Amino acid sequence: MTSIPVFVPLLNANEPEANLVEIHVPDGSLVKKDDLIFTIETTKAAADIESPVSGYFRLVARHGDTLAVGALLAYISATPDEPVDFPDIEPRDPNSTSTGGESVLKPFAELRMTKPARALAESLGVDFSTLPHDQMITESTIKRLALRSVEPGLKPKNSKMIIYGAGGHAKAIMEMVGFLGTHIIEGIIDDNPSLTGTSVLGIPVLGTREILPRLIDDGISLAANGVGGIINISIRVTLFELLERTGFSFPALCHPRSMVEASASVFDGVQVFANAYVGSSAVLHEKCMVNTGAIVSHDCEIGMYTHIAPGAMLAGHVHVGEKVLVGMGVTTAIGIKIGNGARIGNGAILLADVPERAIVPAGKVWSIN
Repeated sequence: MTSIPVFVPLLNANEPEANLVEIHVPDGSLVKKDDLIFTIETTKAAADIESPVSGYFRLVARHGDTLAVGALLAYISATPDEPVDFPDIEPRDPNSTSTGGESVLKPFAELRMTKPARALAESLGVDFSTLPHDQMITESTIKRLALRSVEPGLKPKNSKMIIYGAGGHAKAIMEMVGFLGTHIIEGIIDDNPSLTGTSVLGIPVLGTREILPRLIDDGISLAANGVGGIINISIRVTLFELLERTGFSFPALCHPRSMVEASASVFDGVQVFANAYVGSSAVLHEKCMVNTGAIVSHDCEIGMYTHIAPGAMLAGHVHVGEKVLVGMGVTTAIGIKIGNGARIGNGAILLADVPERAIVPAGKVWSIN
């Protein structure tokens, strides 16, 4: 068996290093595939690392080390004394008295990347040294890192966009885009003609929907929906459809002060606002929204166009259908399902599944009884 390396994974795109907080097996011991071997931690997340194969555990890092993403933690070998066969690896002396806390381990030299991913990364100006070395880098990896990064170097070449709407939700989108630094807002489109020629937060109102085709001709093909649809979600859906028919696409926008776990899936047009949390393996389908301070726990799935309002708290494994409004301060039991088109009033407590198009009044405790 060729020695198999174990690297520091990327837990958060904005944190390039992690702390080794626990080593679960002794150096030189025989481990089985999927045995727990390490726990690492950043300022915002912690993760357990399992052995990728069965073999002998050869420790390289030391408890308490602060390590760059892609740094070697250990390797799994066929025999307890198999020589190191990776470039740029300097195993620790097992008799060393170092107390740790040093960022001394080098990342693995070889970067595994598909050709499409490399082309996309080059077009975005990605610094290849910041990419994780513990996985095959694909186009989706590059897109996810670019969407969550606040580094100016990740600004796409075609970064011009418009905001549809000039109200309160649109203002929040404008502030978010400004914080992200990944796009340039060329202007605002609003159906109130009296706003044309004015500005909102210093961004000009260019006109009404009639000028959308002209903007496409001018090379502006990205848009963000600035209408929240808190009263009538169909208005938000109609605007997405209008923009899509005209030729616009929708970048996912995740506020830098939100926390989206690396294993979560975030699709085009999603908006995640400040202080929101999206947990491990959660799925946010196209054009849904997780508003300020909302919690979408691990393994949740949020359908297209759905709005999770500020302060809502979804327990793990909650599945929410399409075009649903989950109001402010709503809480749920684990594993429930909310059907397409349902409306959940502010402060409701959901203890059971909610049928399609059902209306749960504000403050109601919804149960099977």
